[in-house]
Amino acid sequence: MRSMQQLLKTLTKLEVRTMSRYERAADRFFAAWNASDEDIRAKAVAAAWTEDAVYLDPKIDTSGHDQLAAAIGGVLAQLPGYEFRRVGAVDGHHDVARFSWELVSLADGSAPAAGTDVITLGDDDRITRVVGFLDRELAA
Repeated sequence: MRSMQQLLKTLTKLEVRTMSRYERAADRFFAAWNASDEDIRAKAVAAAWTEDAVYLDPKIDTSGHDQLAAAIGGVLAQLPGYEFRRVGAVDGHHDVARFSWELVSLADGSAPAAGTDVITLGDDDRITRVVGFLDRELAA
């Protein structure tokens, strides 16, 4: 019989795993949302979303790569010195995933805004639809 220490070592090794398709999709999502360069953002959007993807949240209702890249660029232009960061795990099943995020100040680490997004993935694991919810909004 294995010792408890050996069992714990084995379990620890098993916890090291590859990222799920949902985590990879969320990482591509954040790469697009944090791309300050227009050309890099356009490539990141194309890598993360299908051509006809829909994006809906309380402030944005858009679809398609060009419109989505422009919407992200508009948001980033209003938020210099901030970045979007995932909070917690990505939870997914049946081509649908959810994750939470915060808008974090690079200067002081404060997070004045936060939300939860639900994404739907297509056959190629790119996002076909985002429905976003603002859990904490920036002060006006």
